Amino acid sequence: MFEIYQEFGFEAAHHFPNMPPGHKYHGVHGHSFKVRVTVMGNPHPPYDFVTDLGDLERSCAALREKLDHKYLNQIPSLEQPSLENIAKWVWDALAPSFPGLAKVTVSRDSCGHGCTYSGPAS
Repeated sequence: MFEIYQEFGFEAAHHFPNMPPGHKYHGVHGHSFKVRVTVMGNPHPPYDFVTDLGDLERSCAALREKLDHKYLNQIPSLEQPSLENIAKWVWDALAPSFPGLAKVTVSRDSCGHGCTYSGPAS
């Protein structure tokens, strides 16, 4: 069994409307985010790839376009743009095209924060 991955980054602003006024996360602020998408499986003929990394790269680029330099709260399903919800949003977008999707990790390296989502509970 192999794991392959594609990474991409984006810059975005967000806020957490459910935090109390005065809390540092209540106001609009921004981060540099990094996303790692991992696909697991065995290589398949005729190319001996787990999945075509070109396809995965194009799919990730399309997601980056939707996220980069955006206000995340305005993106459907990201009204509460936590690391957890961003990871699930990426998963939900990619899972139909990549059946071996194993995990999505979203991190904010400048903060030392990150979250890994491994899909819905079975």
